[in-house]
Amino acid sequence: MYCQYSESDWNARDKWMKVSEIFQFANIQVGNEVADIGCHQGYMSIRLADFIGESGKVYSVDVREDRLNKLNDIASERGIRNIQTILGDYDDPKLQENTLDVVLIIDAYHEMKDYREILQHVKKALKPGGRILVLEKLKRHLIGKSRQEQTIGHTIAPKYVENDLEEAGFEVIAIEKELGFWEEDPDKKIWVMVGALPQS
Repeated sequence: MYCQYSESDWNARDKWMKVSEIFQFANIQVGNEVADIGCHQGYMSIRLADFIGESGKVYSVDVREDRLNKLNDIASERGIRNIQTILGDYDDPKLQENTLDVVLIIDAYHEMKDYREILQHVKKALKPGGRILVLEKLKRHLIGKSRQEQTIGHTIAPKYVENDLEEAGFEVIAIEKELGFWEEDPDKKIWVMVGALPQS
């Protein structure tokens, strides 16, 4: 997607993307260190940075440098200093080990062919008790289809991600399958899932 950043687009997204609920699901707190993997031009990263405050830090990861450059420009325009952009690989978000409270993957998990490797990197980057939140949209016409059919169609069902998280060593502690509709399209239902690591 080669769209350019537009404040009006983000304002429109605020109407259907339940950001405060997402942060509550992940139990994000002021002062946390949080990663936004697949951050694109930083819609969620900017909101995270505002929420956690200057005592916290957001690590914004994408595989495209042009998106990260745009995010840096937006952060600079807004005087936001607690975002660090990271150019990741498709199988490695390049996060420091044992530093993060929460990792968010918003509408990007379905693109990750190397999800097993990515989840292992996420585990290493999280502190004990750290959490991962995955948010996706499930397209109505692909419900019940195979994982491959769904990911080709840029969607994925919760059952596949739940299995992935448990296989990777996370405990799935929350699932919400009714978080509104992506771009207010009733054929694209938003769901969210949180997995946690053991405390020690």
